[in-house]
Formats: sequence, C-alpha cells, structure tokens
Amino acid sequence: MLRKVTATRYVTPLREGGSLPGVVEADDLGTYVAKFRGAGQGPKALVAEVICAELARRLGLRVPSLVVLEIDPVIGRAEPDQEVQELLRNSGGANLGLDFLPGALGFEPVAHPVDATLASRVLWFDAFVENVDRSWRNPNLLVWHRELWLIDHGAALYFHHSWPRAAAAVHRRYRADDHVLAPYATRLAEADAELAPRITDDLLAEVLALVPADWLAGDDFGSADAARAGYRAHLAARVARSADWLPQGSAA
Repeated sequence: MLRKVTATRYVTPLREGGSLPGVVEADDLGTYVAKFRGAGQGPKALVAEVICAELARRLGLRVPSLVVLEIDPVIGRAEPDQEVQELLRNSGGANLGLDFLPGALGFEPVAHPVDATLASRVLWFDAFVENVDRSWRNPNLLVWHRELWLIDHGAALYFHHSWPRAAAAVHRRYRADDHVLAPYATRLAEADAELAPRITDDLLAEVLALVPADWLAGDDFGSADAARAGYRAHLAARVARSADWLPQGSAA
C-alpha cells in the first residue's frame, strides 16, 4: 500500500496544471504536490498517476515518491480563491500526494541534454501508457540534482475513460511527432528489447495493488478487484504488441 499522510496546511496552488494541483504540508513534516480527486477528471486521473508513476519507477525511470494524502476541506478556509475552496470542498478524504522537489528546474532540451538511451526509454514508456502530455510545449519533466524526473501522468491511460472501446486502443500507434524527447530517442528498438520483457503479469499486479480501492470502484466495474483485472489485462495485451504501437519514422 502507498504510505498515508494527512495534509495540515494548504500552501499555494500550482497554476501551471489544468487540474489546479496545490502544494501542501503534511503531518509527516513533508511537503507534497497534491492532486485532487475533486478536479475535472476525478479519481481516474489519480489512478493514472499511480499506475504510470509506479510502472516508471520499476523500469528505472525517476519519479517523485507517492503518498495517499488525506485532506480535510477545512484546510482551505483561509484560501482567498473561491475555485480552490470549492476544489478542496469536493476533495475530502483520500487524494494523491507527490513528493515536492525543492529547487527543481523545468526541463529545457538545450540547457539539459538527454542521452539517447534515456530519451528512448522515456519515449517507449510514454508510448506504452499513451501519455499525450509530454510535448515540447508542456514537457512535464523536471531536472533535480542534475537528473531527469518524470511528473504529471494524469492524462495517460486515456483508454480508461471509455472501457467499451478500450480493446481498440491495444494496437493504437503512439504519435511521437510532438514528444519533447523524440529528436533524441534514436534507440527505441533497444529500449523495447530491454523494457517490454520487464512488464510482467506479476509486476502489473504489484503496481495495481497500490491503487486505493475507492478510486477504482465505480460505474465501469462492480468492484476494485474487477477494475484491477481490467487494467491488468489491457496493459498486458498492449505490451505484448509493442511492434504495433511503437513510434516509427523520422520523429522517433
């Protein structure tokens, strides 16, 4: 299970994100970027964050550590922004916290060169989880202690917004022409050979077990276990057909 902490103070909103994440302090004396279940995409964005971040971590990519962040809406009473107050009112209970990386810089390709192996691994991973939010306009990459860190995966796994059509996404080719690392990802075949065999059924089960049950149980499935089985089957089928979705052409 993900570690649980309780938010003690809402510090500031992060206006860069469309879902209005915020910086909060918690009872373990840590500082976290909070992703709220009451935001536009609801719990599914949090599910995508957990699945993608924990898959990336197990593939050797750097992501901030995650916690389940318990929030009492009362912490937003002093916040002057009505939008933030409403968001906190709608997000009581379990939310997601990502470890805040103090002093981290936004990724700039010219200022922060990335070697071909790492770029290829990141692009392979984004293609696997269908992450549409790693463009040069919005890289969702940070540089911290001279290392590349992946953040913001709430827009990935978009097949889960329409489960009746999810099977069609198994073979869907990933468009990499807008991916910020595409010009440097010249070793995709090597990345595929290295990473695809590591996405095992056991690894998927381990990652899916980390997703809180109340984020999974909803209209699509009758229970959290059934939802986990659905994600597990879809991702296993997709990784088995990497030749179908791996980017091709000059962009990759």
